[in-house]
Amino acid sequence: MARKAASEGEIAAALKDLPGWALEGGALARRLEFRNFRAAFAFMTQVALLAEKFDHHPEWTNVYNRVEVRLSTHDVGGITQADFKLAKAINEIA
Repeated sequence: MARKAASEGEIAAALKDLPGWALEGGALARRLEFRNFRAAFAFMTQVALLAEKFDHHPEWTNVYNRVEVRLSTHDVGGITQADFKLAKAINEIA
C-alpha cells in the first residue's frame, strides 16, 4: 500500500475522533499520566508490542508516571493513515 501524507483537512477530521491527541510540530501528539511508573511502563510495553505488529513505531518519552507520544511517518514527511491507526490503538490501550 502506497503511503502519502494526510492533508490538513484529513488531519483535522481525524483529530475529532482521537480524544487527547493534537497536532504539534507536524506530528500527532498526546500526553498521558498514570498512577505511577509501573503503570506508565506497562502501557508503554503494550504499545510497543502493538507498534511492532503494525511495523509503525512512536517517538516517545517517559518520566516517572508521564508518557509523551508523537506520531508521524518520517519517510513520507507527514502524518499518514498508519499514524491515525496507531493513535486510535493507543487510545484503546490507555
